[in-house]
Amino acid sequence: MRRWELTIEIDPAREQPLFLQLAAAITDGIRCGRLKPGEALPGSRELADFLDINRNTVVAAYGELTAEGLVTSRIGGGTFVAQPQPVAPPGPRALASVTPTYPLPPVALPPLSRTIPAPGTLQLRGSPDVRLLPARELARAFRRAIGIQGRNVLTCTDPRGHVRLRTQLAAMLQSTRGLQATADDVLITRSIEQGLDLVARTLIAPGDAVAIEALGYPPARRVMELAGAHLLPVPVDQDGLDVDALETTLKREPVRAVLLTPHHQFPTTVVMSPARRARLATLALQHRFAIVEDDYDHEFHYDGKPVLPIAAGVARANVVYVGSLANILAPGLCTAFVSAPPTVMERLVALRGTSDAQGDAAVECAVAELFEDGECLRHVRRMRRLYRIRRDALTTALVRHLGGAVDFRVPEGGLALWVRVDDGIDIEAWSQTALQEGVSFSPARPFDFLDRGQPFMRLGFSYHDPAELDDAARRMSRALARVRTARSSPGTATARSAVRREGMERIDAGATPSLPLARQSPHRVR
Repeated sequence: MRRWELTIEIDPAREQPLFLQLAAAITDGIRCGRLKPGEALPGSRELADFLDINRNTVVAAYGELTAEGLVTSRIGGGTFVAQPQPVAPPGPRALASVTPTYPLPPVALPPLSRTIPAPGTLQLRGSPDVRLLPARELARAFRRAIGIQGRNVLTCTDPRGHVRLRTQLAAMLQSTRGLQATADDVLITRSIEQGLDLVARTLIAPGDAVAIEALGYPPARRVMELAGAHLLPVPVDQDGLDVDALETTLKREPVRAVLLTPHHQFPTTVVMSPARRARLATLALQHRFAIVEDDYDHEFHYDGKPVLPIAAGVARANVVYVGSLANILAPGLCTAFVSAPPTVMERLVALRGTSDAQGDAAVECAVAELFEDGECLRHVRRMRRLYRIRRDALTTALVRHLGGAVDFRVPEGGLALWVRVDDGIDIEAWSQTALQEGVSFSPARPFDFLDRGQPFMRLGFSYHDPAELDDAARRMSRALARVRTARSSPGTATARSAVRREGMERIDAGATPSLPLARQSPHRVR
């Protein structure tokens, strides 16, 4: 390999481990075509000497690339760029003999989206960076859970979840969110989507009207639809759900429930104002509807005072509170929770017991131990500090590389930015071209209840470190240049400021005819 092909930046000061930095650099070389299929990579000792790093770091990087299928190793023969895998032809159609003779009920099931980005793609999604997970502490806790208490833990059948974790979650809800909860008021679920599904099947009868945010989280909408709900989108603006619009709706027809994300509204990240929270609570008691409060990332609030949930206020009896540990730890740990009044909780537990009575007590006990040792809260404090740095890094990168093409407000909290793009930009074409440049982001269309195109996009900053975020913005800039060239209209940068901080005018998507802030789109990890 020629020396110029080994121009790889390894920075020990970055949060990302050195072996992952090296693996990413080689992945970029393969994706860009600098490294050809079948080409030999340097030996681990040679590359370690060249980069002045430990040989084990190179071995680990090569192992990562091998696991992704990007390189192959031959015993005693070196490491080589893998040949592209041939695309398998579609399999034969199912035989008529295995087709059921009974009819399936006419249920409109949502399509499954399982697109896997190409290796090396920078993903601007609001997901936790699992590289930062306290894996060693979690592994130790898991070993203890299945070792010392193995027999009891592995045969636990409490559909509410293991009492150790329920106790810790209740304590957390009391101390950090102001909820008066005990272990009996908490139900553990495998995901926030499962929690919402149980809530929907508990509260909703076919035909019941459910008010939702016009821009929102699609899986939440879908579970309501599958429960038979008649969905009523309500606009969202810079102060959250438009309660005046909701009240107008209440005058037309009764509403069974209101589903919303008041803390960091998904996907716009705005925080619902105290006045609107109080008004919504009053309406819930007057009109006797339930509030389903989805508080998916409560811990990550960076500016201003902490905001207490609606469930901590006067309408507590009418609020079902849903939360998750996915953004604190990792989506793959599958731990979320529901807190509800006793009569509602009784039905939730009964439903959970019929479909998933066993749960995952071993994981629950391991996570409980992280709480008991204080490691979980220490981890939250570390992540809050790092994610705030990453938020500021992405805002800086967007201004540097995209300038007047984008306009946004720096959010008080959350794991993503809600960004408006210049009116002359085809955001859908930009998103597709960006994938070719190795960066993915979510345009607003999937979040809109009516699936309308919007001049907005959601850019997550939690999944990558500052250097990666700067690279992602650079790739977005290259993609935008390609889109403008293809359309033969380079466009002009607007003079407006790219960043609006607190105290300045916020983007009011609800005031834009093409952008109703009352529906949002699905994102698996929240």
